[in-house]
Amino acid sequence: MESDALFTLGEPAGAPSAPVGSGGVDGFTAAGADSPLPVRMRPASIDELVGQDHLLAPGAPLRQLVGGAAPMSVILWGPPGSGKTTIAHLVARATDRRFVAMSALSAGVKDVRAVIEAARRQRRAGGPQTVLFIDEVHRFSKTQQDSLLAAVEDRTVTLLAATTENPYFSVISPLLSRCVLLTLQPLDDDAVRGLLRRAVADERGLGGALTLATDAEDHLVRLAGGDVRKALTALEAAAATATALGTGRIDLATAEQAVDVAAVRYDRDGDAHYDVTSAFIKSMRGSDVDAALHWLARMLVAGEDARFIARRLVIFASEDVGMADPTALSVATAAAHAVEYVGLPEAQLNLAQAVIHLATAPKSNSATTAIGAAIADVRAGRGGGVPRALRDAHYSGARGLGHGAGYRYPHDDQRGVVTQQYAPDDLVGTDYYRPSGHGAERSVATRLPLLRRIVRGLPAPLARAEQAAPAATGNDPQRAGAEQVDGADEGGSDAVEEGQQ
Repeated sequence: MESDALFTLGEPAGAPSAPVGSGGVDGFTAAGADSPLPVRMRPASIDELVGQDHLLAPGAPLRQLVGGAAPMSVILWGPPGSGKTTIAHLVARATDRRFVAMSALSAGVKDVRAVIEAARRQRRAGGPQTVLFIDEVHRFSKTQQDSLLAAVEDRTVTLLAATTENPYFSVISPLLSRCVLLTLQPLDDDAVRGLLRRAVADERGLGGALTLATDAEDHLVRLAGGDVRKALTALEAAAATATALGTGRIDLATAEQAVDVAAVRYDRDGDAHYDVTSAFIKSMRGSDVDAALHWLARMLVAGEDARFIARRLVIFASEDVGMADPTALSVATAAAHAVEYVGLPEAQLNLAQAVIHLATAPKSNSATTAIGAAIADVRAGRGGGVPRALRDAHYSGARGLGHGAGYRYPHDDQRGVVTQQYAPDDLVGTDYYRPSGHGAERSVATRLPLLRRIVRGLPAPLARAEQAAPAATGNDPQRAGAEQVDGADEGGSDAVEEGQQ
């Protein structure tokens, strides 16, 4: 079985490790002259391991694991190229424990049980303890992970599992609770740079046959993005190109020729998915259109489902733009329709247009806070019965119960607004919606207080002109309020148009 195409794993059924001198070390095939550069440059001891200083302190769990001081089961969680497989190699070489390696990509429950049974026989016979290394453990099903529980619990095997995905999402809780979780960090640029230089000079690597120009080194470090395996693979490709060209120096042009583009670090099913999505939403909310387009491109290049992106845009249009630009929801839903109707790659243009619209639109979360406050009141038991005037009066006998009695039909009034109780008794006068002064919502913010005064039967404050000449508007305060509503609507629209210009 292969894992990451970098090393060969032992037989899943727990075949004995290759004997000394056969070229294999505890389930791993020994690195040869034709092995990939990342394999040849794998650290021979824990002291050569770089980039995980937070795990390498004296007495730290990682040192205990490699040294065999404690038979603890461990889950290694980290991004590609951070050293998970390297640590497994160090564990295999550093102790006299029996080491069995398998990949979750191809192993099944039968394979796991065979290893556990062999480990149990060894233990009863007084043989060495078995360390079971499972690469990509997040790919195991719940049933496959369940098959490990008893053996890990009674230490029939010491589990060493590696995953690139958040184990809190991908590993079952009972197994996670039986293991020590070690989080590996992406290597920083200095660590990657140091490993590149080691590979150029070390006999296991290029052996000093080639030199690496500073700008080419910078390019390789940038492309790696913290993944040392990617950096060394790129270096090997660049070295092959330089050798083919008959030059003893890897310059920037050679490095660019050998490595065209960097792979996008994005896992549709892992925590990177949630991180990128979060950055995407927060960039639009923060009105940084350029950052939002970057995260959109990151998702598209990585193969994210365009329908997922479109759904997030539709949600965002109401959650973060809302009434500040009511057209945002139409734009977002149109983009979602385009994704279904047109599909990728062309629909990326529709998504980009929607992202630009949403990122540059005025923002208001008033719809979000309004429905949140209303739901909170309902869950708290506030509300009471439906006012009698609002109850359904269409069915037989409803009138006899008083349903609909006293209801005032707003369209019968020329203003379209009447004084009437619409809320339950204990919520009369409660304000959920609080408009912002952004964008189109400015006109709503002006109009809403006047609407509330009329509906609730409150007297409208007199304008300055009315205070000077009260008779000019008549004696109907509600009608005066309605006239103010109409005027505020027109004035608000003008203000919005001026702002847009």
